[in-house]
Amino acid sequence: MKTPKTAVKIMTALMMGCLIGVASAKLPPPPPVDPAVAEAAKKKAAEAAKKEADLLAKAQDRVADRYKKQKGGAATAKK
Repeated sequence: MKTPKTAVKIMTALMMGCLIGVASAKLPPPPPVDPAVAEAAKKKAAEAAKKEADLLAKAQDRVADRYKKQKGGAATAKK
């Protein structure tokens, strides 16, 4: 049994309409954040950023020291 082309087109249009309706549905607003919890999260993020910055600085110092050792002292810039 073959389905008529118009029925396939209608079903496709209905399915697309449903998908568009679901995709454009609005989500409820997020719940309000407790100021104390937000402050604690902010402090934790700041501490993590400081720790990452310290680790990066140490890694950069190690790379610079290794470069200086391999090149036989401080690198001179050519002018």
